[in-house]
Order: sequence, then C-alpha cells, then structure tokens
Amino acid sequence: MATTASQPAPPPPPPQQVVADKDEAQGLKNIRDFLKVRTGYDVFPLSFRLIVLDTDLLINKSLNIMIQNSIVSAPLWDSHTSRFAGLLTATDYMNVIQYYCQFPEEMSKLDQFRLSSLRDIEKAIGAVPIETISVNPLLPLYEACKGMLKTRARRIPLVDKDDETGREWVVSVITQYRILKFIAVNNEHNTVLLKRTVRELNLGTYTNVATAQMTSPVLDVIQMMVHRNISCVPIIDKDNRLLNVFEAVDIIPCIKGGAYTLAQSMTVLVPSLTPFGRAACTDSVVVDDENKLKGIVSLSDILAYVLLSPVD
Repeated sequence: MATTASQPAPPPPPPQQVVADKDEAQGLKNIRDFLKVRTGYDVFPLSFRLIVLDTDLLINKSLNIMIQNSIVSAPLWDSHTSRFAGLLTATDYMNVIQYYCQFPEEMSKLDQFRLSSLRDIEKAIGAVPIETISVNPLLPLYEACKGMLKTRARRIPLVDKDDETGREWVVSVITQYRILKFIAVNNEHNTVLLKRTVRELNLGTYTNVATAQMTSPVLDVIQMMVHRNISCVPIIDKDNRLLNVFEAVDIIPCIKGGAYTLAQSMTVLVPSLTPFGRAACTDSVVVDDENKLKGIVSLSDILAYVLLSPVD
C-alpha cells in the first residue's frame, strides 16, 4: 500500500512563476479572453441527456441507475424545496463504504439510507465535504473554471432560473475534461504557443504519491482515497513500475461486481471501461523510460496553469 497523509489534499495552488516567454504569455492571454466570451452553453455537445436524481431516492437504487445508464455523476434535486441540492459522484459512494467500515453495526440500515443522508455520512466519517457550487450557464465560462479551482470540485453543475417563476432548473454538468477539450479544439493557434514541458512547468505532484499494488484490498484503497481526497491511485509492482490506475469512478462497477482486491477489480472493470469513459482521463501518471512511477498531473493542475499563471 501507499503512504498516507494526515490531511486531505487541498486544491492545486496557483502557479507563482511569471511566464517569461512572450509567445506563451500571449497564448495564455488569448485563451483566457476566449473563455471570457464563451458560456456554459457553448460547451454542450450537439446531443446529450441529463439524469437528475431526487434526494428522496434510496442510495442503493441510485447506484443501480448510475450503472444502468453508464454515468459517473448526477445532479441532485430536492423536490420539497424545488431546488438544486448538490451533485452525486463516485466520492459519495466511497464515503458510504467508509461509513460501513467504521460503523459495521449500521450495515442492516443500508437499504434505508437516502441520498439526503449523504451529508450526515460525511460528518460521521470526518470526510471534508467537497463544496458543491453551481453557475448560471449564461455566465462566462471563465467564471465556471475559476469556481472549480477555488474548490476541490472536478465538475460543476449549470443551474438556470426561470425569469417568470424564479424556479431553478438544472441544465447540465460540465467537467474539467470537457472544458480543456473545448479549449484545445477551438484554440489550436494559441495552444501551439504553449511549448514548455510538464517538467519545465513543474506541473503535478511528485512527492508522497499514494500508490497500491494488485494485491491491495479495494477497501484499503478506498479508505486511502477518502482520507487523502484524491481521485486516482496508481497501481505499481514491487519495482515501482506502473501497471494500471484505479480511479474513483471505478468504484461504481466495482461495488456491483463485488471485487475485493485490485486484481479482481480490474477483471470487473474490463467490460466496463468503454461505457464508464476511462478514455476521458482525470489524471495523467508520469513515468520514466523504464515505466517507473514519478508523479501525477491532474486536470486541475493543467487548468490552474492555463487560468492562473502570472503573465506580464
């Protein structure tokens, strides 16, 4: 198993080094200007579906819905107040598992817990809640990006309000991955100016990186992810060579498959890789020429570089 830390990981700090290269600085300025004139609506795919779950729904039923629809997050709706109530993610299921590890006598109540109980579960296990913020889809995309970086959220719901009734309605959820892809597709003439390497930018985490081995119990890895507030754990062999990556979203099919070790979880996940979107990565693992683990670069690290790097 990997090392652990006494405190959960905070959001990535803003880059401090002033961008000296004029072309790179201009490229970053142009991308930021681009984000300031685009809205959340611009990021939407041509066709998409949105599944919203009521907070009165039982937690175990919500898991079935996530699996059946191959989704890894869903906005929550409080039908009693007719308001947006947060975002259900894989982290919530990890917290539930951690809760039953700490309080096994509560296992008999599993079928009774509803989504409205998730915050109580967070408090019981001492988990630091991820601040769920939402933005109006008509606001500049730049503001949504800054909101993500101020919290530990990796996705942000877009919530609009009816002008006549004043009632909220959930429009969609956008992720850091989709935002960065949107930037890359529409700013090739600017991204080509960003020539420095990950090493030169000092992007990512290279010390005290959490790791696991194929024989590691899934529950131990979940506890580590909850404790450190991380979304992925590299799986390595005895020589520190990278074998695979266990991500928070892997928890969902893993629970259904009843896996107990990471080796078992990988066999559970193989048929599920495509529907659960493993190609849309959340973290990149840095290795050397011998495939030995060196560090991790998250999408938050990249987004912070694009938005927050000081430029003259």
